[in-house]
Amino acid sequence: MHEAPSEPRVRARALDLPLGRFRPGRHNAITDVEGVLVGHATIIRGEGRLRPGQGPVRTGVTAILPSHGNIFMERLHGGSFVLNGAGEVSGLTQVMEWGLLETPILLTNTMSVGAVSDAVARTMVERYPGIGDEHDVIIPVVGECDDSWLNDIAGVHVHEDHVRAAIAGATSGPVAEGSVGGGTGMITCDFKGGIGTSSRKLPESHGGYTLGVLVMSNFGKMHNLRVGGLPLGEVLEERFHSLPRRQDSYGSIIAVVATDAPLLPNQISRLCKRVGLGIGRVGSYAAHGSGEIVVGFSTANIIPRRTKKMVTKVKLLLDQRLDPLYEAVMEATEEAILNAMCMAGPMTGINGHTCPALPLDEVRRFVTLFQAVLPRRRRPGVPSSPADGERTGTVTVAEALPTAVRGAEGIPFPTKPVPPD
Repeated sequence: MHEAPSEPRVRARALDLPLGRFRPGRHNAITDVEGVLVGHATIIRGEGRLRPGQGPVRTGVTAILPSHGNIFMERLHGGSFVLNGAGEVSGLTQVMEWGLLETPILLTNTMSVGAVSDAVARTMVERYPGIGDEHDVIIPVVGECDDSWLNDIAGVHVHEDHVRAAIAGATSGPVAEGSVGGGTGMITCDFKGGIGTSSRKLPESHGGYTLGVLVMSNFGKMHNLRVGGLPLGEVLEERFHSLPRRQDSYGSIIAVVATDAPLLPNQISRLCKRVGLGIGRVGSYAAHGSGEIVVGFSTANIIPRRTKKMVTKVKLLLDQRLDPLYEAVMEATEEAILNAMCMAGPMTGINGHTCPALPLDEVRRFVTLFQAVLPRRRRPGVPSSPADGERTGTVTVAEALPTAVRGAEGIPFPTKPVPPD
């Protein structure tokens, strides 16, 4: 059963954790990036012994829709990174080859990838009848994690109506987190995990761009868990040492990155690489049996499907301006994973397997001890980055051309005057 949490669940930021220097967006979610919608379909049914094909069921599907859901006609630049490939995101090779995203991104359990892909294809053909004739065929982007410790995964309980419900219910604004959608049966560091999201809004001096991350988190062992950089897992291991837990699967994590910064596909893939650093902050070492796969896209440039033009113009953020985005995506990834854990209550699944919720009271006590050591630490969300209009020399950061500060490799240009022709 889906047990009532013993304490109110709150997001990680409410625990006063050290979560980085950049401010979150309005909803602290991937939907803070304009045009990104998220929807879930959650399936929780039955209890007791596993009866393959019947349950208990603890699973679902999550849909991420860019371009206000019109991603097929208004394609976006996309990229990806595979930190460890013991997992799957169908359609990813085409994203990597073309540098384009043209379908929604769906997240579900391992055995339901085919069913979800089929359902997405059918919904898109209904909306765009020219697919496979007037237009190219499509390969839906569907990511998976293994929820078999809590769910009758071989029963393939995610059906077309669930996929349609997740897509139809996708909205902007706050995103449900924890044991919802594709994250319903997922586990993180032996505590209940699932869906989590976070965002960052860069100051104007760094471009003012918004970046968001959504994760389906299902990785790790308790002793490796770090919360806000603190080795909380080593402390909790003693308290939960006798609790039965999954042994044969380390789990996986799928992350989706969205930004309105004008990035080309190779830059998006570079951004996706830094997601791995955020995953590592929470305690992952990308174990042999784990899949850490990241998909990303930028909403800044629309690549039209129908056009009579020979070329199209795109905006481009210069490479030497990427560092704030790298830092922001690392922060947002860490917080998204922690949000998944903080918002998920305890759950009992097949064969009485019980997964506890992260004990937020323990987190608060640990953070309080940490604050006593560093009493002047900034509160989460208060940036230590340069304020808007801050000056470096005689040029404001917001106004400076890249060449007025440094070259593409970050090495200052020589000050020696250029000799006349």
